[in-house]
Amino acid sequence: MVRNGTLAATALALPRHEGLFAQSLPGLEVASAGSIRAMLDGPLKDAATTDLRLDLHTHSGGADAIARSIVDGILSADIFIPITAEPMRTVMQSGRAQTAYPIARTEMVILYSAKSRFAPAFAAAAEGKRNWWEVLQEPGLNFARSNPNDDPSGRCILFTMMLAAKKYGQPDLLEKVLGAPLNPSQVRPGTSVRTGLENGTIDAAGSYKIATRLSNIPFLTLPADVNLSGPRIHENHPDLSLAFEKKTFYPESLVFYAAALTPSENAQGALRFLNWLRGKQAATLFERNGFGLPDSPAPLNRPA
Repeated sequence: MVRNGTLAATALALPRHEGLFAQSLPGLEVASAGSIRAMLDGPLKDAATTDLRLDLHTHSGGADAIARSIVDGILSADIFIPITAEPMRTVMQSGRAQTAYPIARTEMVILYSAKSRFAPAFAAAAEGKRNWWEVLQEPGLNFARSNPNDDPSGRCILFTMMLAAKKYGQPDLLEKVLGAPLNPSQVRPGTSVRTGLENGTIDAAGSYKIATRLSNIPFLTLPADVNLSGPRIHENHPDLSLAFEKKTFYPESLVFYAAALTPSENAQGALRFLNWLRGKQAATLFERNGFGLPDSPAPLNRPA
């Protein structure tokens, strides 16, 4: 089992807060989407240390991969915090979690390289002078994204393009911009995407907006009915789906959920941290660090 360790992260992390005081506190193992790791290793860790007297240890990566590691017994944790509901459902179906609560949300954006030859076109799109979806179709543009079978971010950029295709009346937009869902010329690890955007070898990439706070990489915001930030997306677009390895996925709101896992080596600490995450202090920290708050407080419950 992995404990006091880390799976490959899909987002940058702030430096771990370590000290004699933190080392003397009970540990709490938190498995999470890579996109929230910076919060868990920074503001949330600091608050847990001072207010809850808990020392958070973070294990992060693509939320689907993390969920499978929990279910398979490879990763031992007390709390699970994925983005979107699907990875949480995977863990719930295994009996490892009963109830998950929404704690924060984000939205999809398009990152672009300041060193790209297409940077002026993206800048024009950011000012409303060009259509962003037309810029992405420029010949020779090198677009990058994560694996949609392991990471919700990889699926979300596909669903974003599907929604844009419907919105702008461009039925072949997905194929023109992204190609096949597992297009090997685009699917890459998250760390290499950032490096490529910084040095100009990658022109653009799909990303969560919260990731933009961790770098100076420019980005385009997307319309609210395209960026997956709103509620009831699947209900409003029942015709959209993706299938990988005999599993079908549907577009979901970019909401982070938190659940206490069982069995747990620190069940009491997990419940204390979970309740704290649902409170006003955590909400303030999320908003201060670029996250939105969930549109609905309704929890996810394990199917009977």
